[in-house]
Amino acid sequence: MAADALIVLGLLVTTLGVVGMFRMPDVYTELHAASKAVSLGIVAFLAASLAAGDGAIAARAVLIAVFLVLTTPVGAHAIARAAYLRREPMDTRGALDESGRGLAPSGDAERGPRDDRASSSS
Repeated sequence: MAADALIVLGLLVTTLGVVGMFRMPDVYTELHAASKAVSLGIVAFLAASLAAGDGAIAARAVLIAVFLVLTTPVGAHAIARAAYLRREPMDTRGALDESGRGLAPSGDAERGPRDDRASSSS
């Protein structure tokens, strides 16, 4: 019964993450939806596999869960940093850019150069 509930939870969270990927307005919020789907949804599936009772399956599930929990935030950070360096705009309503780099919404004409290092070296 618990394994079934975890599978349903995993399906629900993963589905919401996929829907969030298509509905969110910018790369930063899409990344949030995707990383939550992996962190919570897939780990719920792996927790459900622990109900199999086989030690080898349980050990693999725990190793995969630990790997995903450790690498998903790192991967999300790397993608967000790449978007930040490309000066991808924050199109989310009410987004607050605390970086000081002026990541204005995409409709704003005063975005400036894509990379500050290129403009400062000339």
